[in-house]
Amino acid sequence: MGDSPAPFGARVLGPSHQSPRQLRLRVQVLLTVMLVSTNVVAAGIVFVISFFVIPSPTPTTATLVSLAIAVPTYVAVAVVIGVVVGTRLSLRALRWAMEDRDPEREQRLTALRVPVRLTVLQGLLWLAAVLLFGTLAVVLQPERTLGTVVTVAIAGLVACGIAFLFAEFTLRPVAARALADLPVRERPRGAGVGGRMVIFWCLGTGAPVIGLGVAAVLALVGDDMTLTRLAVTTLVICGVVLVFGLLTTVLNARSVVAPVVSVRDALLDVERGDLDRTLAVYDGTELGSLQSGFNSMARGLREREHLRDLFGRHVGHEVAAAAAAGQAELGGEVRVVSVLFVDLVGSTTYATEHDPAQVVGVLNRFFGVVVDEVDRHGGLVNKFIGDAVLAIFGAPVDHPDHATAALRAARTMAARLAEEVPEIGAGIGVATGEAVAGNVGSRSRFEYTVIGDAVNTAARLTDLAKREPGCVLATLASVEAADVDEAARWRRHGSSVLRGRTSATETAVPSDG
Repeated sequence: MGDSPAPFGARVLGPSHQSPRQLRLRVQVLLTVMLVSTNVVAAGIVFVISFFVIPSPTPTTATLVSLAIAVPTYVAVAVVIGVVVGTRLSLRALRWAMEDRDPEREQRLTALRVPVRLTVLQGLLWLAAVLLFGTLAVVLQPERTLGTVVTVAIAGLVACGIAFLFAEFTLRPVAARALADLPVRERPRGAGVGGRMVIFWCLGTGAPVIGLGVAAVLALVGDDMTLTRLAVTTLVICGVVLVFGLLTTVLNARSVVAPVVSVRDALLDVERGDLDRTLAVYDGTELGSLQSGFNSMARGLREREHLRDLFGRHVGHEVAAAAAAGQAELGGEVRVVSVLFVDLVGSTTYATEHDPAQVVGVLNRFFGVVVDEVDRHGGLVNKFIGDAVLAIFGAPVDHPDHATAALRAARTMAARLAEEVPEIGAGIGVATGEAVAGNVGSRSRFEYTVIGDAVNTAARLTDLAKREPGCVLATLASVEAADVDEAARWRRHGSSVLRGRTSATETAVPSDG
């Protein structure tokens, strides 16, 4: 399977075939870092907005002492609960992946819901923070209640958004395994790409702007807002929007871009000829469908290439290419071609005297030499007829010097057969002349072939060649049609009246035969 260095969009997530132990360690560490950092960052947002943004009365000594105790205590408790409970819930839901087992359908769906469950857990912790610090404000300094509640709520929304994106990122390797064999129609339906864009805009930009609006309202109803305080409030809230809005937007954008980039890179690999390329499908939205669509396309291309290769092996790659181009029609055309026919000597006797496995081995070596030489000289192996082979030079693809190619193939083929298949002999005949080349049969089933005098002549010469010393015989017309160098390698042999003929056919044999 073709793979990329970062199949899940980031090298930190590891390879697609990492061990269960590596996967468990990676998920546990990344989730822990994510949950701790998210809560600490959100606590920092609360501090900044509470003391520099919301125009509330100066906190009393009792308020400061209470917050100094309550804030770090609650943050520590929330972090511990979030990390311990969150990772335990996650690892329990992902146990099948950690143990490298095939999951059931419900286990797949549960694993895909883990980022949402972690986000809900974060939301509950921050809701508890809203209630706790809102209650403290009511008891200690009621005039700070609205600012405290709004501040903690905004921080909680931002924390939940970041937690969801981090969790979804961390669990991509598991999501890929869960989505591997899960039909598209059975995947959990959540917010798509467009919905997620709107949601995270609200969390990263909308929520801080709401905080700015609350600050403006409090400034209007209060009487202690100075120009300096207004400027500080505006600058701080702008900083919060820019920093955390940008962070949320970047994380969300990466979650969208990573699958698209993986598909783009995979398409480039396919364009370069790597049809084994596959993608890890780790997204449950339309982007995951895009990744699945690429895998389906690549699978179809592999099947098509496999069929084309098999088709080419059966009928010849030139004929297969013509058929694929829509040129496969019944009928043919008269062309001048050179035909090479080769047939084994005494194959029936050999088969009766040897083990079937030996016979098949000899035939495979025989056909291997014939096909190799025909291909090497630009011909087409048109068909196997028992232990004989019919090859064509000059059709279906034009060959500027088909006679030379056929004669040269016959000579080299005879030499190789004598050396590589010494157990049994073969006669080779070559003839040049007109033949009808095209598709014969019916519209539902046809084959490419050549029919004509040149084919019959080559077949008849093959029978005569079996009795010649070199086992090769060609028509003199073929030698006269070849180039000077090849013609010089042949000599006139005489003439013979071939079976079914009334006139003699002039023949030639290799000079060294």
